[in-house]
Amino acid sequence: MPVAVDAMGGDRGSGIIVEGAIIAARERGVESILVGKEDHLRAELRRLGGEGLPISVYPASQVVEMGESPADAMRRKKDSSIQVAFNLVKEGKASSVVSAGNSGATLATAMFTLGRIKGVRPAICTLMPTLKDPLVLIDVGANVDCKPLHLLQFGIMASVYYRECLKNPNPRVGLMSIGEEHSKGNQQVKKAYDLLSGSDLNFVGNVEGRDLFRGDVHVIVCDGFVGNICLKLSEGLGEAVLSMLRTEIKGSIMATIGYTLAKTAFKRFQKRVDYAEYGGAPLLGINGVALICHGMSPAKALKNAIISSKDLVEIKLAKKLADSLSKRQDLLRLV
Repeated sequence: MPVAVDAMGGDRGSGIIVEGAIIAARERGVESILVGKEDHLRAELRRLGGEGLPISVYPASQVVEMGESPADAMRRKKDSSIQVAFNLVKEGKASSVVSAGNSGATLATAMFTLGRIKGVRPAICTLMPTLKDPLVLIDVGANVDCKPLHLLQFGIMASVYYRECLKNPNPRVGLMSIGEEHSKGNQQVKKAYDLLSGSDLNFVGNVEGRDLFRGDVHVIVCDGFVGNICLKLSEGLGEAVLSMLRTEIKGSIMATIGYTLAKTAFKRFQKRVDYAEYGGAPLLGINGVALICHGMSPAKALKNAIISSKDLVEIKLAKKLADSLSKRQDLLRLV
């Protein structure tokens, strides 16, 4: 079944999104439906040489702008590319949704159209590079304000995601705080610590911001306010470090010679810190699969997100999340 792609979202125009779908079709044979302004998207497909590939176009007359209120968009734009993409999944015409558009509108539309796992607060997780294995950070923006119970749910969902996608049967889970001691943190974190330590997760305690890239834990749990800051700070730091390196290399002949000798290592480093390698951020806790991409995502990131969404459908991630949560009856309360 094809992946529904919100082809009108994103900050870089629909051409980048169409290009990502084309690469996914060529490299992995992934079928997709580009949702948006039909004539425009067909013209982009022709321009980019995508005709003849397993890519179709489905019309949507409206676009949710990046700064638009999710509630207003859902109320006034029933034929937006985001809404139509999720409708295709609900109607059984598509398997999942990928969007680089308004993340708030994508989250709200996913919950309204597909529904959420009973009693669960959906959250956005993202993969991040570390000195060892990749890290799953959850939540990175869906829930600015959380209850301790939500943080426990996030830990369970991220552990299932890590187990299924990174093939680690018992991932180590940490709770983001301002100190390793149980007594550190606000009331939300302290209560979440008690819930996590009393669960059957492989909970190792509090972790600090400096632990983010060490790789000693596989999952870090936090609310969406903290998680989004961590994510954006990491992106900015990676870009700044690469920019500083380029400036220093250009500033001296010896540095240029050194770069030439170590060029392969630099390329490997750049690939490790490039978020495009990880595609999109999965929205966990809904009755289906949806990936939210960075608004400035290049074609490679869109390609990887489309491929990832297909993979998550094939491993039945949504069902495995629901099954795992249903075994913990204390979590199945409406929140």
